[in-house]
Amino acid sequence: MDQTQHSSQSAEAQASKPEKTRLCDGFRIFLAALSLSYICKALGAVIMKSSITQIERRFEIPSSISGLIDGSFEIGNLLVIVFVSYFGSTLHRPKLIGTGCFIMGIGSILTALPHFFMGYYRYATENDIGSLGNSTLTCLINQMASLNETSSEIVEKDCVKESRSFTWIYVFMGNMLRGIGESPIVPLGVSYIDDFAKEGHSPMYLGTLHSIAMIGPILGFIMSSVFAKLYVDIGYVDLSSIRITPQDARWVGAWWINFIVNGLLCIISSIPFFFSPKIPKRSQKERNYSASLYVLKIDEEKNHMSNLTNQEKQAPANMTGFLRSLKSILTNDLYVIFVILTLLQNSSIIGTFTYMFKFVEQQFDQTASQANFVLGIITLPTMAAGMFLGGYIIKKFKLTLVGITKFSFFMSFMAYVFHLLYFPLICENKSFAGLTLTYDGMNPVDSHIDVPLSYCNSDCNCDKNQWEPVCGENGVTYISPCLAGCKSFRGDKKLNNTEFYDCSCISDSGFQNGNLSAYLGECPLDKCKTKYYLYIIFQAIMSFFTATGTTAFMLILMKCVQPELKSLAVGFHSLVIRTLGGILAPIYYGALIDRTCIKWSVTSCGTRGACRLYNSRLFGIIYLGLNISLKTPVLFLYVVLIYVMKKKFKENDNKTLENGRKVTDENNPESVNKNGFYCAPPDEQNSEIPI
Repeated sequence: MDQTQHSSQSAEAQASKPEKTRLCDGFRIFLAALSLSYICKALGAVIMKSSITQIERRFEIPSSISGLIDGSFEIGNLLVIVFVSYFGSTLHRPKLIGTGCFIMGIGSILTALPHFFMGYYRYATENDIGSLGNSTLTCLINQMASLNETSSEIVEKDCVKESRSFTWIYVFMGNMLRGIGESPIVPLGVSYIDDFAKEGHSPMYLGTLHSIAMIGPILGFIMSSVFAKLYVDIGYVDLSSIRITPQDARWVGAWWINFIVNGLLCIISSIPFFFSPKIPKRSQKERNYSASLYVLKIDEEKNHMSNLTNQEKQAPANMTGFLRSLKSILTNDLYVIFVILTLLQNSSIIGTFTYMFKFVEQQFDQTASQANFVLGIITLPTMAAGMFLGGYIIKKFKLTLVGITKFSFFMSFMAYVFHLLYFPLICENKSFAGLTLTYDGMNPVDSHIDVPLSYCNSDCNCDKNQWEPVCGENGVTYISPCLAGCKSFRGDKKLNNTEFYDCSCISDSGFQNGNLSAYLGECPLDKCKTKYYLYIIFQAIMSFFTATGTTAFMLILMKCVQPELKSLAVGFHSLVIRTLGGILAPIYYGALIDRTCIKWSVTSCGTRGACRLYNSRLFGIIYLGLNISLKTPVLFLYVVLIYVMKKKFKENDNKTLENGRKVTDENNPESVNKNGFYCAPPDEQNSEIPI
C-alpha cells in the first residue's frame, strides 16, 4: 500500500515538473483569447450605438428603422442561444467560441460593406456639388427654368439607381450576424473557466475578464469620436471640395471604418480558440488525481455513456420536468415581479443609451465626435466605479435578500431624482426661419408644416426641399440662401468659406447693421452651454447610481427561486429582457423620436429620408418623458417586491415557530422553502441592515 502511494506521489511530482516550466498551457491560451473576444464584443456594441446618427444620414432612414437595426443584434442572439446553451457543453467549447468570434467579425465587416458599393455620399441635390456657379442656391429668377429641367433629369437617373435595393438591410443582417456570433462567448467561456480553473480561482478570472473587457468601450468611444470627424468618403474624394462640416446636419463621418477595425479584431481573436484543447491537459481536477488519471478517464467515459443512455430514456420525463419547472418560476410572485421590474428598468437603459448621442447632438448642438468623446469619458469610469462599489457594499455588510433589494431600490430612486433634473435643462428650439420662425425671422410659427413664404423671398421661386442652411448676421438660420433672399455670393475653392450677400429676408428681420450677409452652416446655439455642462455632471452622477444598483440584479434574481431552478430562471429572464427590451425598446423609442422631426430630407426619388432638424424642446420632453414613464413603475414595483418579501419571510418565521424547528439546516444555511423563494436563516431575517 505504501509502495503504491509512494509511486503515485512520485508520478505526480514528475508530471508537475514540466508544467512549472511551461509558460503557456492550453488554459492560459484560452484565457488570453477569451479576454480579446470580450474586448471585441464590447467594442462592437459601443460603435453600433454611437454610429446610429451616422447610419441614419447615410442610408436616409428614420430613427424607427435605425432602432430596428440596433435590435437585430438581439434577434440574432435569440436565434441560436438555445442551441448554444443546450449543446455547447457537449461540443468542443473553444472551437465553438472561435467560430462565434469569426462569425461576429464577418457580421461587422458586412455592416460596413454597403459603403463600398453605394457610391459617393451626396449631401446636396445639385449636379456639380463642387461648384456654386451653376447652382440654384441664390435668388436668381431667370435661371430657374433651365436649372429645374437639368435637376429633374438628374433626379430621374438617381431614382432609378437608388430604387434597386434597400441597402440598410445589409447593416441589419450584419448586426444580426454579430448577435449570432456573440452568443457562445459568455456562456461557454464562463463554463470552461469554471470547469478547468484552479479551485477557488474562477471568481478572480471572471473579475479580471470583465475588467479587461472595459478596454472595448473605451476603445469604441475613442474610435467613434475620431472617425466621426473624418468625412465618410475620405480617400475617395477631394476633401477641399466638401463644403459641409461636422456641425452640419448632413455630415456623415467615416462610420464604416469602426466596423472594419472591429471585424478584423474579431477574426484575429478567433484564431487561438481553434488551437485550444477541448480539455486542458493539466486541469486542476486532473492534477488532484494525477496518480489515477487513467482509471478516472475510463470511469468518466463509462459514466458519460451511461448518462447519455439514461437521458435518452428519460427524454419525455425531462420535458415534463421542464414544464413543471417553468410553471414553478412563473407562479413565484417574487420572480414575476422582479422580471417585470427589470424589464422596465432595462428597457429604459437600452432606449436611453441607444439615442443618448442623438439627444446630446440635437439638444446641445454638439457634433457626433464631441458627443461620443464626452459621454465615453464620463460614463465608463462612473459606471465601473458604481459596479465595484455596489458589489463591495453588499459583501461588506452581508446584506440579506431584503437588504439587497432595499439597496437596489435606493440607488434606483437616486438615479430617478437626477433624471428629473434633466427636464429644466431642455433647450429651446433653434431660431430657424421657415421652421420655427417666419421667413422674415420676426415671429414664431404655430406649425412647421407649410410655412408661407414672405414678401422678401416670394419672388425667388426657391425649392423648399433644398437643404443648404445659412446663418444670417441676425443670428437666424435659413433653410437655404435662396429662402434667405440672398442675391449674390462670393467664394473660393474652399466652399465652406462661401458668403452670401444682399439677403433681403435678413433686412426684413429688422437687422440693419452690416452688409446683410450670411455664411454656410447653421448658427451656433450658444445659449445652452451652461445647461450642457450641467447635463454632463448629472449624467455622471446618474450613471454611477444606476450602475451601483444594477450590481444587485443578478443576486436578487438567483436568490428568489429554488437553487435547482437558477439556470432556468436566469435563462427565462434573459429571454424576456432581450425580446421585449433589447429588440422592442430601440424601435418604439425611435418611432416616438421621429414624431419630433420638423424637417425631413428628401431622397432623389422624392421620398422621405433622414431627419435634418428636430423640435428640440419636444424631442427633450418625449425622450426624457419616456424614460421617466418606464422608471416610475419600477419604483412602485420595488416597494411591492420588498413588501411581498417581508410578508413571506414573516409567514416562514411563523411556520418555524409553530413547527418548533429551524427552516435551515447546518449544511445549507441559504435554504429555500416550499414556496420556491430564497429564505435567509432565521437569525439573519430579524437583523436586516437598513440602507
